[in-house]
Amino acid sequence: MRTVAFYISGHGFGHASRQVELLNTFGARHPDVRIFVRSSAARWLLERTIQVPFELDDRPVDTGVVQIDSLHLDAGETIARAADFYATLDERAAEEARLLGDRGTRLVIVDAAPLGCEAAAVAGIPSVVVSNFTWDWIYAGYAEHLHRAPEVIPTIQRAYRKALAAWRLPMHGGFETFARIIDVPFVARHARHTREETRRRLQLPLDAKLVLPTFGGYGAQGVQYAQLDFAPDWQVLVDFDDRLIYEAGLRYEDLVGAVDTVFTKPGYGIISECIANDTPLVYTSRGRFAEYDVLVREMRRYLRCAYIDQESLLAGRWRAAADAAVNAPMPPEDPSTNGADVVAELMAATLTA
Repeated sequence: MRTVAFYISGHGFGHASRQVELLNTFGARHPDVRIFVRSSAARWLLERTIQVPFELDDRPVDTGVVQIDSLHLDAGETIARAADFYATLDERAAEEARLLGDRGTRLVIVDAAPLGCEAAAVAGIPSVVVSNFTWDWIYAGYAEHLHRAPEVIPTIQRAYRKALAAWRLPMHGGFETFARIIDVPFVARHARHTREETRRRLQLPLDAKLVLPTFGGYGAQGVQYAQLDFAPDWQVLVDFDDRLIYEAGLRYEDLVGAVDTVFTKPGYGIISECIANDTPLVYTSRGRFAEYDVLVREMRRYLRCAYIDQESLLAGRWRAAADAAVNAPMPPEDPSTNGADVVAELMAATLTA
């Protein structure tokens, strides 16, 4: 059997959530193609959401950004870890090439771990980057630390240049190293149940205004949830157990589609889900991350949203931002969110070629 390998960054949930949507779409259409996933993304997330047969190797494929918590990062440690990882990229790629060859791999999809591009090149297999940013672009934002690791960005760019193409998602940055770029629509997860049905299954009130705080694996430390300034007609889903979603036969995007607003740090995954499900979003700052400025600038074209500063977020002064997001005018653009279908077709054409 032919195999498609997915090299998915373990940084946050966004890379994994969009690639899961893509591999589910492709896998359902091409059950004769095996799926091999290389990622250190949370195993529980992959096992709960991947709906086609797959093999997982959960060793890290990149180092991403070092988070102190969901809203703060450590730039110096980020570059130090990247330097250690990319100093051994050639040795890592040789081992990965053997893994790919043993499985009869015919295509490597990369989001956006350069190791996948380097390994595919060693194995003589085409690779394509499917992402909205590249790691050389992210790391260039920490220039004050790069003098200790001058080879990090050139090494990453060398690997990216070996890719066949980049299928670039909206709200993007980087990609200067790619000779061939195809822009594709949002890869987004759509709710499969109505707002009312999701609320009934989760035993949530049908007539209340619901707020979903979602801040990734670290949560939002220090928020004074007991002092939230909402009126009684608002309800905040604090410490909502994600297992209840899957036990009810639902998916996380069903919950996103069933609430009145989401509070979060901006990331591609949650923004694309709010766009796909027409859910207003309240966002706060997230530390020095090059993607942040792009997301904040671009998402207003597609999404009702409002900003909350971290002081107000932590103090529980949420209502003004929630009202601003919910009452914002409809965005000027209604983008396509069928990127998984588009990319699946591109993958099939590449395999045939």
